[in-house]
This record gives sequence, C-alpha cells and structure tokens, in this order.
Amino acid sequence: MELRQGTDTAADYAITFRTLAARSGWNDASLWAVFRAGLNPELQTELACRAEATTLSQFVATAIRLDNLRRQHRAEASRAIPVCHRRQTDYPSFREEAPEPMQLGRSRLTDPPHSPQGRMRLCYHCGASGHQSSRCPERETPAKVGTSSLFFSLLVPVSLSVSDRSISVAALIDSGAAVNLIDGGLVERLGITTFPCVPSLRITAIDSQPIGEGYLKRQTELLEFRVGLFHRERLAFYVTATPANPVILGFPRLRRHDPQISWQSRELVRWSPSCHYGCLQNQLPRPCRASRVREMSPLPLDHLPQAYAEFREVFSKERASRLPAHQPWDCAIDLLPNASPPRGRIYPLSLPESRAMEEYIETALAAGHIQASTSPAAAGFFFVGKKDGGLRPCIDYRGLNAITVPYPYPLPLVPAALEQLRGARIFTKLDLRSAYNLVRIREGDEWKTAFHTTHGHYEYRVMPFGLTNAPAVFQALINGVFQDLLGKGVIAYIDDILVYSKSREEHVLHVREVLSRLQRHHLYVKLEKCEFHRRTVTFLGYVISQRGVEMDMVKVRAVTDWPAPTTVRELQRFLGFANFYRRFIRNYSSVAGPLTSLLRGKPKRLAWTDQAGAAFQQLKESFTSAPILRHPDPDLPFVVEVDASSSGLGAVLSQRQGEPGKLHPCAYYSRKLTAAECNYDVGNRELLAIKAALEEWRHWLEGARHPFQ
Repeated sequence: MELRQGTDTAADYAITFRTLAARSGWNDASLWAVFRAGLNPELQTELACRAEATTLSQFVATAIRLDNLRRQHRAEASRAIPVCHRRQTDYPSFREEAPEPMQLGRSRLTDPPHSPQGRMRLCYHCGASGHQSSRCPERETPAKVGTSSLFFSLLVPVSLSVSDRSISVAALIDSGAAVNLIDGGLVERLGITTFPCVPSLRITAIDSQPIGEGYLKRQTELLEFRVGLFHRERLAFYVTATPANPVILGFPRLRRHDPQISWQSRELVRWSPSCHYGCLQNQLPRPCRASRVREMSPLPLDHLPQAYAEFREVFSKERASRLPAHQPWDCAIDLLPNASPPRGRIYPLSLPESRAMEEYIETALAAGHIQASTSPAAAGFFFVGKKDGGLRPCIDYRGLNAITVPYPYPLPLVPAALEQLRGARIFTKLDLRSAYNLVRIREGDEWKTAFHTTHGHYEYRVMPFGLTNAPAVFQALINGVFQDLLGKGVIAYIDDILVYSKSREEHVLHVREVLSRLQRHHLYVKLEKCEFHRRTVTFLGYVISQRGVEMDMVKVRAVTDWPAPTTVRELQRFLGFANFYRRFIRNYSSVAGPLTSLLRGKPKRLAWTDQAGAAFQQLKESFTSAPILRHPDPDLPFVVEVDASSSGLGAVLSQRQGEPGKLHPCAYYSRKLTAAECNYDVGNRELLAIKAALEEWRHWLEGARHPFQ
C-alpha cells in the first residue's frame, strides 16, 4: 500500500488511508509507518519533534491538527499588510543577540537601501528617527552569565577539559540541533584530536539550506565536559564552523539528561534522576529519607574498548531494567474470533521456588514490568532449572498462544546469513540485555498476558518470554534498527548481533554505528557476554573465523559423549541435536537413516537394532572429522558433486581455494528418498539429486561469474 498526501489536506488523506487500511489486514505498526511515509515532508518533520501520540489514532489526529494549523497560518500570512515602521515588541529579539539556532555563522540581514527606513534615516531596530540601530535606547542589554542562568537564546556556561588544559565557554542549548557541535577554531586552539565521520553527515538550517560546506566530516575524541559545578560527563562533538557559539548542545543530549528549565527565571532548575547515578556523582551530599536503600552497582566497563566509551549507557543494567515507553513496534496480541480467555492451573511451588517467586514478583513490580490484574485470563507460573543451578521463571502461555493470531514476520536463515561473511577478518559479538522486556505490550492488550500465582494475580506491561509472536515482534524491531546494515557488516538474530569487517579501522566504525543505533532506540547490551575485535568468535552455535564456519567443539563433545538412547524420547533428542549440524556431515541422511527409521509410525517403545547401533556410532564419528566449511566466494568457480543411493541422495558444494587444484567444501546437502522416489531407477535418482542440489544452492549458482562444474 503506497499513498501520498500531495496537495490534499491531512484530513482527506486520512479518509483515503482509513478506507484502504480497513481492507489491508495489516497491524497498527505497519499502518503507522505507511501513513507517516505518505505525509508531506514538512509535516513529517514537525511530527518527528512531537512524542505525544502513542497510538495510530492519536498520530492521525495530531497530523490533521498540525496540517490545519499550518494551512491557517499560511492563509493569515498571505493576508498580512506590510508596515513601514517596526516597533519593539513585548518579547526580546533573538536575532539581535545571536544567530538563530542552526543558522551558524550568519549575520543579521539589514533592510535594503531603498527601504523606507533607509530613505528616511530611521532606526532599523525601533523605527524611530534621531539615532542609529546600534545606539538604539530600546535595545536589550544582555545579562551576565551566572552559574546556571540562561540568555534569551539559551546560553549556559560550560567547561571543556583537554589533557591538562581547560577553557570556559558559553554553550548554546539548541533543541533543534540533531547533534552536538563545536567550532573548528576552538578545536585547533585546544589541540583536540579528531577523526573522520564515515559516512559524512549532512547539515542544514531550518530552511533546509546547507550550513557551511553542508556536511559534518570530523568528530572529536571524548572530552571532559562540565556544566556548573557538579554535572560532569564525557562528550564527543561534531566539528563545524560556529564562531558565534563555540559549543552547541543538541537534542540528543537534552533527551539523555532531560533537564528541567524554568522559563520564568531562565535557569536550569534540576537534572533528571538518572544523572544522580553518573553525571552528578560528585555533587555535595544532601540529606534524604528512605524507607529502603538499594545498592547500585557501578557499570562494569573494564572490558569495554576505549573507542566505545561514549556509549557506556548502552551497557547499563539499571537503564535496561526501566519501563520502556510505548512505541510503534509494541507487541500486539490479537485473538481469534469468539475465542475465550484461557485460564491455566496454579502450580504448587517448593520452598526455594516460593522465595524465588516472591523476589521475582517484587522486582518486576518495582520496575513496572508487571502490575496487579483483574483479567479473566490467567496462565500458570512455574520455574525451570538453569545450568548454574538457579531458577528461571516461566509462564505457561500455551492456552493463550493457541488462540493468538500469528504475526507472520520471518526469522533470518542462519546458514544463509553466515554465507555473507566472505572476506571478514575481525568480529564483534553483542548480546542484548533483557531483550523482550525492552518492548511494551500494546496498550489495551496487557490483560491477555495475565498469570496467577499462589500469592496473587498479575499481568505484564512488557513483552514476556513464551508468547508465540514474541520472536517475530523483536526480530521486526531489530531489522528496523539495522535495516541498511544487514548483510553489510551486521548479522542480527533476535537478541544476538554479530558485527564483521575486513579491517580493524573499518570495524571500529561499524561497531560505533551499531552502538549508536542501539543507544538511540534505547536497547541495551550485556557487556559480560560481549566479545570485541576477535579473529574467531562463537555465534549461534557456530565458530566463525576468516577461514570459514566450524562446529562448536563444546557441542561436538556433547554428541561424541552421548550414550546410546534407550527410549524414543532420548533418540528424538539426539537426532534433533545432531540435525543442527547436518550441513557439515556428508550424506547425513544416509548415515542417520537407520536411526530415523526407528521413529516411523510414532512408536511408543524404542526397538533398538544392531544396524541402528552401528549408525549411531558412525554418526558420532562423523562429527569428529567434519571439515571447516569455507565462505562461498562468487568470484571463484563452484563445483557441485551429487550422489544417490537406494534410500537417499546427497550433494557437496565446493570451490578451489588456496592450494592449486584443492577443493574445499562450502556446504553439504542430503535427504531421504520418499516411498515413490525409491522406485526410481539409478539414472533418475541421479537426476533427482542434481535437481535437488541446484534448488538448494540456486542463490549461489545462478548468475555466478563462472559456470559451475
């Protein structure tokens, strides 16, 4: 569905949109994106500065209201009568004191010589005669800058420290600036280290005209930055020509620190509560009262490379535990028509489990992740054991999932994603913290997530584990964050992110961009599970390096140490575990055939045979001798080898790399023959193997530079 507002009013555009949306069957998040993309650019820009809308209906209403106001203002401006003499208004003139925000390096424009003021020798400031505008008695005299006082143009004194040098300047607070800026002349005087921005950032004024060269090409190192006596932080700036205001603090910093400003007294009244855990740690102690004190652990930044120090908030456990705001990607729970709310059983808990449950409920209530519920729905609450001996809370959402409309968003194909790593030499792995809890349940759907315990009835406000649509919802969010980077330096599978590059310099830029986007979207990372700048890394059960993809030796050892199955369930577990690595095992289907045949007809008992025992041992040995699968290189010719037996078929995709004439496998493929295919003669089985191999690797063979062999 593609719509454009064009010359229509937002109200007419909304009517057309609603008509088509009713027939589309799309969810609110998709419809929100389509509606916003179709609005006129200037209206999109104005809406981007407003965050009051939390639902699609509110967003549409806001767009209509703003569009009507804009059209009304344009109509009034066209009817305005020009005057010859300008008088001082009741509010101060910002243009006289300093350039407007983002109008960097531009001076005030005077009236042309042929204007009435010029001909009559009138003051350009107040319109009176007898003096020049520079000596106008009605001109405002700027006040002196106090510790936290503001000019009318929102100036605040700050201190910059570089090595052993420090300088105090007046910084312009500009909520319209998308980044923090510093004057290039000040950078040269202080000898501040800078590095190139890749890619360069386009910078324009409020009228869309480019400022200076039109691009920000360099960024400073992290600088010690202080506002007033106590507010300290480390901040990086983009370098440009801003002689009128050497330092400009933009909207991202205002959003991060959320200062409260008194417009009546023009003072910074207070900083946000989060600043008291970092930026204001050196503040003079003040008496406080508390009924309960929770000890805050410092951020574990010992293993964080210095190149990413400015993104320390991304690794904050405390920030990750906060209740996120509603966003367009909220988790919607749409139920099937006429479905009744499910109500599960209350599971009895042991004494340790009861204590763990009470602690979990108390923590989740304090964080705002759950709330007391009166919902008719209720799922069971129980625990499963962790590898470290701890307890993991689980909610039995099987009843809810059975009546939930599936969200058909696809998850990435991991083997296909790993094929994109050709040429990568250095890797960084990131693991998101409390991933699902960073997504809110759609407003009005919270009651559907209700669960009951022996101590009460609660419902989730954030997306819990166990919902059928949770993986798809979170994958859609992650893909939206990294849409233009996927396959070009980033692989993201739900809450696991792999950054890969060909050089260290390029890799630092890639990781910085990833961390910047995570910070911008309020997503957080477990530093203790991250690995930075590695030549070899384990990702999603695979060992990845410049050489190719290997099996994780921990999992290989688990297979080789696996005892012979004695029940159907044990055999199913073994085959499920082994099947994960089947792409590494040549003729896997034929080797595992005697084992899979034992599961035909869904038997209740396992009829173990000598043939099955031999296949079990052969399969375990195949894991110990599995080769490294090379990353496919489209610039080299492919070789496809196939084989077919009376019960299965297999194929190998290889390339000649390194040593002349030596074939290196890129992938294996195998499957069992159906009952009908087993009746084929030898020639037709071979043709079937060729057909299956070409279908499996079509995306590599079709359009390749060299014909495959």
